[in-house]
Parts: sequence; C-alpha cells; structure tokens
Amino acid sequence: MFGASWQTAHRRFTYWTEARVWAKLHRIILDELGAAGELDWSRCAIDSVSLRAVKGGR
Repeated sequence: MFGASWQTAHRRFTYWTEARVWAKLHRIILDELGAAGELDWSRCAIDSVSLRAVKGGR
C-alpha cells in the first residue's frame, strides 16, 4: 500500500480546509506569479453559484 489510508487523507484534507491552507497556498502562488509578471488578468474569470434553499433552509 502506498501513502495514507483514506481516513487519514480525509481527516487531513478536512483539517487543512478548515485551516484555510488551500486559500493561503492559492494566495502565495498568485503573489509569486504576479511578482514574476506571469499573470494575465485579461484571461481571468470569476464564477459563483446560487441555489434556492428548499424546505425553509437559509
């Protein structure tokens, strides 16, 4: 077997998500690319999804 069990991987992924590791990593990468002049913001896209809450949900 290679690597961690699925339980360990899930636990770590959940912890890292709650600790905002992915957002911080994304920011670091964008900062480094920006400093190197490697970002082309003319090709940037922002997406969001809105869903209706069913059964009285918020």
